[in-house]
Amino acid sequence: MYLNQAGYALLSSLLILSQATSAFGAECSIKSGPQATPLLELYTSEGCSSCPPADEWLSGIAAAGFTSDKVVPLAFHVDYWDYIGWKDRFGKPEFSARQRQAAKSGLSTFVYTPQVMLNGVDFRGWQQASRFNQLIDASLKQAAKVTMNISMAETADGKHKATVSAQSNTPADTKNLDAYIAVYENNLSSEVKAGENSGRQLRHDYVVRELYGPYRVDEASGNEWRQGLALNTVWKNRDIGIAAFVQNRSSGVVLQALSLKSCF
Repeated sequence: MYLNQAGYALLSSLLILSQATSAFGAECSIKSGPQATPLLELYTSEGCSSCPPADEWLSGIAAAGFTSDKVVPLAFHVDYWDYIGWKDRFGKPEFSARQRQAAKSGLSTFVYTPQVMLNGVDFRGWQQASRFNQLIDASLKQAAKVTMNISMAETADGKHKATVSAQSNTPADTKNLDAYIAVYENNLSSEVKAGENSGRQLRHDYVVRELYGPYRVDEASGNEWRQGLALNTVWKNRDIGIAAFVQNRSSGVVLQALSLKSCF
């Protein structure tokens, strides 16, 4: 569903993060800055014996200095390893399909786990800190082609909603753009009782629980897009956040990403 953006104004090109308490409850919002913030995707599975080190690496991203204004991390658990003895409760077929689509776009020769993608491009050097730092720095030096906003608020009836918007900064940047919204969760753990990781306790962060989209951002929508999202009540008091990103549907390259932790 595409909502009318007439009269919608962007207040600033700087990164803004705010929290407030209204008559109805908590509110928080964030806006992307003038730089292109990269999207970091990890494709992983609890049924993959080589995945735990990558899960641990992703969990430590913020502590290593890569806060959400420098990189937006997301963990997509795939389902194609479930057959070997352990069903990953976070795995979804649509996440496996997303990974395969990236390979089809030519940004990865094949799918595997753990696979790390940076801005939609296969990145096999994630264990090399210097190389990772270099790529993040290079991305942050690029001027943003898209400006994004995320807000969360509690409604009068006690429900929670999120609103995400995106706007291309120049008409030339509007071709073939899709927006996505991900609800992610931190501080998750599983006691694995079968398969390659049998007997291990695995800890996960930035786990995508729901992925919405694609939503078109193009001239037909006035180069702008806005989407409201009702948050399921099961997320209340959970360690969740909303991440959003804009991606070129033809090349698979991600142009902008943004993330906001829940204030509920």
